[in-house]
Amino acid sequence: MINAIIIDDEAKGRLALREKLLSYCPQIKVLAEATNGQEAITLIQHHKPQLIFLDIEMPRMNGFEMLNELPEKNFHIIFTTAYDQYAIKAIKYAAFDYLLKPIDIEELRAAVTKIDANENNQTKKQVELLQQNMQQPKKQLSKLAIPTLDGLLFYDISDIIHLEANSNYTNIYLANKIKITASKTLKEFEELLPDDIFFRTHHSHLINLNYIKRYIKGDGGQIELQNGSYVDVSRRKKDEFLKTIGY
Repeated sequence: MINAIIIDDEAKGRLALREKLLSYCPQIKVLAEATNGQEAITLIQHHKPQLIFLDIEMPRMNGFEMLNELPEKNFHIIFTTAYDQYAIKAIKYAAFDYLLKPIDIEELRAAVTKIDANENNQTKKQVELLQQNMQQPKKQLSKLAIPTLDGLLFYDISDIIHLEANSNYTNIYLANKIKITASKTLKEFEELLPDDIFFRTHHSHLINLNYIKRYIKGDGGQIELQNGSYVDVSRRKKDEFLKTIGY
């Protein structure tokens, strides 16, 4: 059983989530509900939940501000929101789950299934990353939490040279010559990373354009990257790639 608290200023939102959890997520026990950030802080410190469902948009103190007020963050977080695409992207960069209102039952089940009450979570680091990205000028997200089988790793996206598909995983090659295997697909990273910096050259490859050393002509061609790797360009991507690099 996973003990949880629902934090939402709208009574209908709290009721709907509680009923869906009761009907479809029997592993979740709702200990309490908070109607605002300050009340939530008191309830979290009292109940010490393993999971909180946190609404982002609340009057006086939003969800992010509430987290900033908590000295200890020894719980998992699933964010709930009705809008704000930039906040959603920042949440994804920090590897948090989020649910769009009205909450879909299957998405709720999927998010809850990922929670391991016995796992040493990295919420504190994720929140720090989230807050750092939210403060970036011109809303340019710069840091990414990368999920691996051993936990989350935190990197600047500018340090990512090349991403390579590996079935349902992705091999990521970094500027410090480290290679990590992430438990996300290449398509998920393509949707997450900024398309003015990262380009999908091939069904198996996503590259950081800043690390191109040279382009080698061919049917589709090849790219030599600054780390010495060679990456294929598919025929159907060739024209788009050449246009992107101004060739």
